[in-house]
Amino acid sequence: MSKIKCQCGHENPFGTVLCERCGRPQTEEAKKSETVDMRYEGSARRSQTYKRTIVDKVWNFFSSVKIGISIILAVLITSALGTLFPQKLYVPAGTDAEYAAYYEHLYGVVGKLYYNLGFYDMYNSWWFTILVGMLGTSIIIASIDRVIPLYKSLKKQRTKRHPSFMKRQRIYGIGEVSNPDESFKKAEEKLKELKYNVKIEDGAILAEKNRFSRWGPYINHVGLITFLFGILLRGIPGFYVDETMWLREGDTLAIPGAPGYYIENKEFILENYSNEDNVVFETALDRVGTIAKNYQTDVSLYKNPEDALPGQSDNLEFVKDESIIVNHPLKFDGYNIFQMDYRLDELKAMKFQLTEKATNESLGEFTVDLISPEDEYDLGNGSKVLLRDYYPDYGGIEDGELISKSPIPNNPAFIFKLITPNTPEGEMSFVAIKQTLETEENDYKVNFLSAETRDISGLTIRKDRTLYVLLLGGIIFMIGVSMGSYWNHRRIWVQKSANNEMLLASHTNKNWYYLKKEMNIVKEYAELPTYNDREDTESVLENQEGDFK
Repeated sequence: MSKIKCQCGHENPFGTVLCERCGRPQTEEAKKSETVDMRYEGSARRSQTYKRTIVDKVWNFFSSVKIGISIILAVLITSALGTLFPQKLYVPAGTDAEYAAYYEHLYGVVGKLYYNLGFYDMYNSWWFTILVGMLGTSIIIASIDRVIPLYKSLKKQRTKRHPSFMKRQRIYGIGEVSNPDESFKKAEEKLKELKYNVKIEDGAILAEKNRFSRWGPYINHVGLITFLFGILLRGIPGFYVDETMWLREGDTLAIPGAPGYYIENKEFILENYSNEDNVVFETALDRVGTIAKNYQTDVSLYKNPEDALPGQSDNLEFVKDESIIVNHPLKFDGYNIFQMDYRLDELKAMKFQLTEKATNESLGEFTVDLISPEDEYDLGNGSKVLLRDYYPDYGGIEDGELISKSPIPNNPAFIFKLITPNTPEGEMSFVAIKQTLETEENDYKVNFLSAETRDISGLTIRKDRTLYVLLLGGIIFMIGVSMGSYWNHRRIWVQKSANNEMLLASHTNKNWYYLKKEMNIVKEYAELPTYNDREDTESVLENQEGDFK
């Protein structure tokens, strides 16, 4: 687009409201207005100028403050939804099926929907990442759209401005003085005394201080962008790990989020307070019964050899033995494994006996591993037991079918087929804890003999290489907040005019009270004309006296 040429000869970018050189209004709206908007010094902003191409439309979309606020609200709402129910990190499960069963069992249809929509892992979901990315894009584009024109305008501003610029400031005054040269000199002296940066050009003064405060909001944005960048880095493998695992005693499993590393649960230890410990909460002990004093997991850490194939775990190298205690994690290669939870006495295996009802004679014993049961158990002498179906967490009958509430063996139930020399066709028997059902009268039955239990440790694996990025973003953000909160950009213009007249104008981005207080000090000392504040209840301010400290 063509440039706009001002009467002073300066060529301004298309869309400029005030001439970058002399300050003359360049639009009809600005010429008719009593005061001008000085937020961006009347400079041309890309979003207000170019609207033709798809790039322009995308730019204008993300540069809009309304769109930015809408994205922030969307992030806040979705973040709040993620707090309705426990996130994946705090759920005692390890597989997708276990997570689904957990939410549906505890929260019903709403919990199932919560899981299906991905709210259970809200902050790692792809669409939440897109929302954060859109927020970052909005902040970047909105900042560039405003800060570059503002920087250029402040850098190019001249000391002497056209009278039309002066009279369109919120604070403006004009009047005759007895000795313009003396007033001009005194004004310069007092402004320097008030710590203003004073420039003089052809009978004009531009006094300015705290310009750096104008960059406070944009430094805020830099801090936010840095912070959001740190959040997005968490989605890149190797930068951030926050996983959970349930490790049963005696098991060796791959550590989620730490490729090539394995951990073995040697033993879980739980110590409770007792009355002999002379603790101060004996009343609580009497009421609750047991309070954990310490719980820990003794583990062994292994890793794959350097030449091992992916997934190979038959030739692990020992790294070290360690006790994972609450607040004392296992540390290795930038990872920390914390002791977070535990389960006591989970059923591991159940031992049964096949007997003849009439004589109570035993035909043999067999043990069912509740984690990975076998399909067939040979008792010898032509007798065997076939496992036709297995329900780890028997939950009754639903819609005419037997169901299991979860894959965890909390309440195991079995459907056995009993085969003996006398019943080669087999007899069906449903066996659960304290319950045995038969489709017809059987000659043989399965008796429960004993159970083997073991403890389970709940561990959390964490690794965070983004922490320093987030910290840097927070520091930059607070610097921007301080710059914008405790300082404000103030400018005072004093110019000589014809017939012993002097023009007086000023502007600040906030805190007009202290600007006017400084104006009064300069006005009284230099005997300058009285000024008007066009947004004050009193159109003309009387001379005020007082010391400014």
